[in-house]
Amino acid sequence: MRVLLVEDDPLLGEGVSHTLRREGMSTEWLKEGANVAATLKHSPFDVLVLDLGLPDLDGLQVLSHLRRQGQTLPVLILTARDDISDRVRGLDGGADDYLVKPFDIAELVARLRALVRRHAGQASGCLQLGPLRIDQSGRTVTLSGSEVGLGRREFDLLEFLLLHPSRVFSRDQLVEQLYGWDGDVESNVIEVHVHHLRRKFGTGVVKTVRGVGYRLGELT
Repeated sequence: MRVLLVEDDPLLGEGVSHTLRREGMSTEWLKEGANVAATLKHSPFDVLVLDLGLPDLDGLQVLSHLRRQGQTLPVLILTARDDISDRVRGLDGGADDYLVKPFDIAELVARLRALVRRHAGQASGCLQLGPLRIDQSGRTVTLSGSEVGLGRREFDLLEFLLLHPSRVFSRDQLVEQLYGWDGDVESNVIEVHVHHLRRKFGTGVVKTVRGVGYRLGELT
């Protein structure tokens, strides 16, 4: 799962981004609202965590602009504004969920996972490609009913491709999705993960788009 966090408070932003990464969520942290639209345009994200009290733009302005542009990714508002009227404005403005500061980080993590599942049209937390089935909450994979063991990054890659079945992703985008900004990643790490997935599920499960990258394929 890839999270875009927009929060100007340095302590809170650092703490939230660190915890989300520890939970296996690749997280990019912005401190201003002006860069949100451009960031979403050039990089794929699964969910946006948006503070309302930003220094340059009100978070609701940012949200309104994104929705007018046709941006449909789920948005969780993170704010100290706890009046009912503020919550109504946020939800009516296009937010999918609302969490008031201070909050429990475990609740934030659970809400983000639920948002992404709902947005993918998989309220049960399951994704499927023919006889291949992923249980997102249990992080298990079965093929024709038999469980297949995957490493953490293999699971993350397969899950990400299943969540975006029609999109082609470059190697760099996939590295960023799986590893964030970790500079110690081997140059062929995506090729290795793809090789392992093909060995376990067949060569067609991940399709190579020559000169571009990879996308979800079909089981052969």
